[in-house]
Amino acid sequence: MKKKTITTLFMCLMLSVSFGTFAQLNAPRGSQQATISQRVGVSDVSITYSRPSVNEREIWGKLVPYGMNNLGFGTSTAAPWRAGANENTTITLSHDAKIEGKSINAGTYGLHFEVKADNTATLILSKDADAWGSFFYDQSKDALRADIATTSVPHHELLTFAFNDVQANSATATLAWGKKAFPFAISFDVTNVVLDDWRQKSKGQAGFQRQNWEQAANFALNNGGDLNEAMGWIDSAIAGQFFSQKTFNNLQIKAQILNKLGKEDEALGIMDEALTMGTIFQVHQYGRTLITNGKIDKAFEVFSMNAEKNKDQWPVHYGMARAYSAKGDFKAALKHLDKALVNAPNEASKGRVQANIDKLKKGEDIN
Repeated sequence: MKKKTITTLFMCLMLSVSFGTFAQLNAPRGSQQATISQRVGVSDVSITYSRPSVNEREIWGKLVPYGMNNLGFGTSTAAPWRAGANENTTITLSHDAKIEGKSINAGTYGLHFEVKADNTATLILSKDADAWGSFFYDQSKDALRADIATTSVPHHELLTFAFNDVQANSATATLAWGKKAFPFAISFDVTNVVLDDWRQKSKGQAGFQRQNWEQAANFALNNGGDLNEAMGWIDSAIAGQFFSQKTFNNLQIKAQILNKLGKEDEALGIMDEALTMGTIFQVHQYGRTLITNGKIDKAFEVFSMNAEKNKDQWPVHYGMARAYSAKGDFKAALKHLDKALVNAPNEASKGRVQANIDKLKKGEDIN
């Protein structure tokens, strides 16, 4: 009797091990899982989902019913569509963002749609990203809801997410399945994301390098950052810190900030100092900037100073040609381009000079 009992227990143990082993089998799914990612600025968006096939089925209003529904399983009696198959479809945002113009914190969310019969849908992001599908959907855990318009697209046999219309600050994510698509806009405040990152890094080792302060100030200047904060950063690069050093580059950034703040005379004074430190090419480029900004007389003064300091080098003749051309004196401009052509260091440079000679001969300004 004792032997029979031991045998029975052994068989039960073997069966449990067998079933447990079978449950761990890594078999292929019917709806394969996929992840798609997109970088916007310096922020990342990724969507993980399972990809069912249409397989000649009627999708909208049938396989995917309209509205909120009792799916007959789980705790939800009014569930949206899970935007895929199997587990939750999820979306992960590396930084705070806006989706369809509504603010959402960085993190991972369950992604659902309430599909409607009138070619609209409600996008729902849930804080519960670990549930199975929408069977346990709880509206109280919604992080965001946004109404969107669906669109008609060529047939997609496999459910597919894609990122379209990627811009500097935004992208459109689109789910397409069958002949229906669900587009929704995702955007980031790229400037603040970048500068917030710098504000944190500036407290560490990165804050000990002058060039980092210059880059931060320049980024803020050119991307809508706080100009007064940028001025503080560039001043730190120029003077007052153990890493500070006055250079043409940081003085030019300071001058550009002053210009944007409406302090034009201060900016010109800063650039007069910077010019004493500039290379032949830095001074040349500043002269071109002045021409672009309509400051022709000041540009002529800068190009002349460059020519005096760097006698007979081809860039200064090129600069003087631009200065005379801006004044409308094409004859004097041609004389300087002829000299620049002789001294140009390579065929590419000679080609650019010759192209401008041809323009002047046609009576065209070369700026």
